[in-house]
Amino acid sequence: MNLRKRTPNPAKPRLLIIGCGDVMARALPWLARRFQIYASARSPESAARLRALGVVPVTADLDAGVPQRLAGIAHWVIHSAPPATSGARDVRTRRLLAALARPARCSVGSSLSQRHSAPRRLAYIGTSGVYGNADGAWVAETRPAAPDSPRAQRRADAESQLRAFARRHGVRLGLLRAPGIYAEGRLPEARIRRGEPAIAAAEDSYSNHIHADDLAQAACLALFRAAPLRSYNASDDAPGRMGDWFDQVADLLDLPRVPRVSRADAQAQVSPGLLSYLNESRRLDNTRIKRELRLQLRWPSVAVWLAAKRSGG
Repeated sequence: MNLRKRTPNPAKPRLLIIGCGDVMARALPWLARRFQIYASARSPESAARLRALGVVPVTADLDAGVPQRLAGIAHWVIHSAPPATSGARDVRTRRLLAALARPARCSVGSSLSQRHSAPRRLAYIGTSGVYGNADGAWVAETRPAAPDSPRAQRRADAESQLRAFARRHGVRLGLLRAPGIYAEGRLPEARIRRGEPAIAAAEDSYSNHIHADDLAQAACLALFRAAPLRSYNASDDAPGRMGDWFDQVADLLDLPRVPRVSRADAQAQVSPGLLSYLNESRRLDNTRIKRELRLQLRWPSVAVWLAAKRSGG
């Protein structure tokens, strides 16, 4: 795409979104009142979807090398693109940061004096999986990262890269550590329909959730209110047992509840992807995100959302 064909609103600062999926799409109405929004697009179909949302698409494939087009576009950045599905390092974040550190090659409709390299503020949506297994203990952001799975190791690597980048370039960085994201259409329906077992109640793990709308709002607030190099548990108020979550969703969808098995039996009966979640147990302390970002949760618990769904809300 030729960015010179689109002239941004000079009255608004520019925001670049990396990975404008479901969560960030929910944030667009709030962000559009404050920013001229650009977002990375990996395909023509993705670009068309972004245009329909009122966003300026920028062709950028983080799997294909350092995307030069991203250099100098915006002073504000939200990074929500996940790592690749293999390896211990987040190569996508490494390429993104290499691009953001380079001087702009085009003006994107601005004057030469407005060109810049590194952004001034950056928010990252990562995962609470960086903590690893806490055996059900309450976990605050001061707990050191100890990722157990390759997936979480890539996320921890992304955080490490982002912190180093922020220190080097004087960027104000906020790190959001999100647990299980849910919403209408983002429920474990397929797993329940497959009948994959959950852990028996006596051995079950604690899990945490955040509604996609609340996570979107947290990302917006992190741009403005996050302390430099600060991490935040972007979770709701009510951790619960993983098996109970599956039961609640099954009841909501009028599906049979999944069977419960011992933790030992689950190692052979559950898919590796789900098993990595079942083997981690922690309860996230979300005090910091409410106190410092002043996030007011629309859905403080899964139970509140489920009750609203049952009543037609």
